[in-house]
Amino acid sequence: MSRIGKMPITIPKGVKVELNNNNIKVSGERGTLERNIHPDIQVKIREDKFYVSRSSDSRLHRSLHGLSRALINNMVKGVSLGFEKILEIQGVGYRAVLEDGKMTLQLGYSHPISIKPPEGIEFEVEKQKKIKIKGISKQLVGETAAKIRLLRKPEPYKGKGIRYIDEVVRKKVGKTGAK
Repeated sequence: MSRIGKMPITIPKGVKVELNNNNIKVSGERGTLERNIHPDIQVKIREDKFYVSRSSDSRLHRSLHGLSRALINNMVKGVSLGFEKILEIQGVGYRAVLEDGKMTLQLGYSHPISIKPPEGIEFEVEKQKKIKIKGISKQLVGETAAKIRLLRKPEPYKGKGIRYIDEVVRKKVGKTGAK
């Protein structure tokens, strides 16, 4: 039995859940999320808790069991608490500015890069060096953070670029001069 799949999901106060066959709709104070679950995975609600079960022990059903439970749990957490990723910009002259809902990045290229947040995502910029990406969908928050990081990945010699706040960049030793 899947260790993750068999754990119940507690539904916090203020979160409404609608269950239609394989369609799950979770709404809370931050917004609404909807997802279709595989037809062979059963979801039941009892006493303010979600229970996820599978129809057989086949390899596909075992893999979908834990996945489905994790996706539903992320939906419940997202509409009640929300998700956040923090990116850090390092480098001389590298900065981010938020104006009119768009974020403009100066990353050492010959031109500034403007990014419009996808629907359901909001940006916050602190001291031109830290970017907070907030939203209710864990997948969308992570995907947006990854796309921004790809604009200027941290390079291994000086460490310049955009990185996650807890990311460690291993630096390489540069060329040694002639002796």
